[in-house]
Amino acid sequence: MLRFPARAAATLVAFAWVAAAAPAAFATEGAPVGALTLPARSPATSVSLEKLRGQVVMINFWASWCGPCREEFPLLDQMYKRYKGAGFTMLGVNVEPDSSDAEGFLAKTPVSFPIAFDRDSVASRMFKVDGMPSTVLIDRRGVVRWSHRGYRAGDENEYLDQIRALLREK
Repeated sequence: MLRFPARAAATLVAFAWVAAAAPAAFATEGAPVGALTLPARSPATSVSLEKLRGQVVMINFWASWCGPCREEFPLLDQMYKRYKGAGFTMLGVNVEPDSSDAEGFLAKTPVSFPIAFDRDSVASRMFKVDGMPSTVLIDRRGVVRWSHRGYRAGDENEYLDQIRALLREK
């Protein structure tokens, strides 16, 4: 029998409920992103989408209990390192109400891209996230251009195609 820690089970139940109640699409493509500021991993700092305007931004929603998240995190870090000098940034957004499990995950799977915490599900609701991992790409003008649910080996190629296309736009 598959067992989850209590926090993971509660989060999983919440996401299952959201998935059942949410519309089929999430992160409405073509819609401008509103103001959003989330607490960041570094103490006393935050991440603001408004301050990232002018860059291509990939937001990856993740949870410590998510197996596909664990698999894709090193690949996301490689993308970030490769394209950050070209006007691209990655933002990992942990969706768990308690960030202690996220910190444990990050100790085992360190990344160089910024990590933010969506403890109150503000960003998850804004982007209509209904599963882990979920990825959203925002263009330089702050418009959602692409979204993707889940992760399977090879999905990173589609991520790279989308990132490159948006970086070519001025």
